Amino acid sequence: MSRTPFGIYVHVPFCASRCGYCDFNTYTASELAGSGSSPDGWLEAVRRELALARRTVGDRAVDTVFVGGGTPSLIGAARLGTVLDAIRDEFGLAPGAEVTTESNPESTSPEFFAGLVGAGFTRVSLGMQSAAPHVLRVLERRHTPGRAVEAAREAAAAGIAHVNLDLIYATPGETTDDLRASVEAVLAAGVDHVSAYSLIVEDGTALARRVARGELPAPDDDVAAERYELIDDLLTAAGLHWYEVSNWARTPEAECRHNLGYWLDGDWWGVGPGAHSHLAGRRWWNVKHPARYAAAVAEGSPEADHEVLTAADRHTERVMLRLRLAEGLDLALLDDPARREAGRAAADGLLDAAALDRGRAILTRLGRLLADRVVQDLLLASESTPA
Repeated sequence: MSRTPFGIYVHVPFCASRCGYCDFNTYTASELAGSGSSPDGWLEAVRRELALARRTVGDRAVDTVFVGGGTPSLIGAARLGTVLDAIRDEFGLAPGAEVTTESNPESTSPEFFAGLVGAGFTRVSLGMQSAAPHVLRVLERRHTPGRAVEAAREAAAAGIAHVNLDLIYATPGETTDDLRASVEAVLAAGVDHVSAYSLIVEDGTALARRVARGELPAPDDDVAAERYELIDDLLTAAGLHWYEVSNWARTPEAECRHNLGYWLDGDWWGVGPGAHSHLAGRRWWNVKHPARYAAAVAEGSPEADHEVLTAADRHTERVMLRLRLAEGLDLALLDDPARREAGRAAADGLLDAAALDRGRAILTRLGRLLADRVVQDLLLASESTPA
């Protein structure tokens, strides 16, 4: 049996409403009206794809499960438990498996979290985004500012072992005091994991249209950098360590193992409409619309297209993803020109000079702010692609 970590991602495409900044593969009830799509129809298609996955992958226990969306909490704890039961039936869970679901604060309750615990979920990720009412309005989030903190406490009280809160920063109209209050609310919730992402205006979203019309200013990169430093200062002072550029955890056990599988060459099968998968250098993705997905699964396979990663592709991804981690990049993965470029990055304060002497390229905080540039410089400097 392969020792490469194996995860399953399950995509729930349903949302009560569409947030203005979101470009994920999600659908509201009105958008699906007349298509024949429903949570129960989706669930049956997911069961069929899991059976296909088992026939393809063979005997391989699942190390991590991550249910994302969309809004998984919208379909209820019972259906989420049924999904997990189907994964157990087809594959089995490895001892100590991490089982996560994303949830929106407004569609959770103490009973919901109790249902998750009973089903075997070990981790919940809640979309808080901000504690400032006017920021939530710009993002078109529906929950009240205090609901995310309340939900996090309910999850912990129900027995969920690990709870994450998501933040979005540098939203137009957000002040430094707004962000400070949001981080302080996160810390008051007592969670052991925090994710924080700078707002990106994605093409085709309602937010992008508002920015294009001049109704809102575009996010400012310098402001985003200042806000990141504030988040890092506050979380570090509270005992959470960064382990990936946008993620902090109170202990190593609280780190998201499923995401680490993505970042460290793991294999995963993505189940559901539009989900992406990776096995041994082959990547593929499913058809997006829930009705077409269900029909495709019934006909044999929901795969829309695929790609086979070349050695150059895999090298690029290793450099790009591993450099974002606090453990950094093994210099053995770089050729001599790229290692010389790493030395220049250390001289510029972008890589930790002491870590470089130990054979690892680890971003400084300034380097975290300029991570894309550091990756690009290392890749451009390389004369060859290591195997």
